[in-house]
Amino acid sequence: MTTMTRRHALAYMALGGLLVLSVQMAAGAFHFPARPAQAASPRALPGHRPAALHPQARLPAPVPGTRGIKIFQFGLVPSGLAKAFPHASGVVTINGGRPGGSLDDTVTVDVANMPPNVTFTIFFIELRTKPFGHAEYVADLRTHDDGTGEVTFSCIAFEAMALDGRSPSIASLNGKEFASGVQLEHLGMWFSDLKVAQQVLHDRTLQGTPFDGGGPPLHAGPQAMVDDVTNGDPAF
Repeated sequence: MTTMTRRHALAYMALGGLLVLSVQMAAGAFHFPARPAQAASPRALPGHRPAALHPQARLPAPVPGTRGIKIFQFGLVPSGLAKAFPHASGVVTINGGRPGGSLDDTVTVDVANMPPNVTFTIFFIELRTKPFGHAEYVADLRTHDDGTGEVTFSCIAFEAMALDGRSPSIASLNGKEFASGVQLEHLGMWFSDLKVAQQVLHDRTLQGTPFDGGGPPLHAGPQAMVDDVTNGDPAF
């Protein structure tokens, strides 16, 4: 067979093979694995923007899948600040833990019209006013230049209590025993430094209190803010 004839034969064979392959593919003889579907990219809802709320008007938005969570809110009013800062105000928001899950609650404290750049200690307390009774330190809050401030922390709030292991006792509500110790159902804020309180309140006669860690024992200042629940009921 001549070289030219061989070339023609090879060309015809290749063409025939392509025709057979085309027919088999058309008939479904070959199956190629499908490409995995790509997950849709998350998209923001058209025109959806979170509302710009003042911190003191903020209320936690419901979270999907957390039905039954308790959300509670109450105000703060000036106590030791009443004379020097009569417009001081605050809001406490407690977002309860998931029922059947974590007992930790999320507590947010927002304040405004306060002395600027001052650190305050936050306590859960047994009694709203003096002598305050049992207390539990839970957080610090330092105000900004404009007198606003905020802090968020996690703790057991709705079941907060204090007890003395040397003298166990049972608290009751409507005749039903529900916890050991003393329930802490009020919230107060104290100046963490007596000298700062004397300067801010323009009163050098103020006496120290124990509402801050460290020494000396009475180096903290007076109570500055307290919950606004004045009818004898618990704040939370």
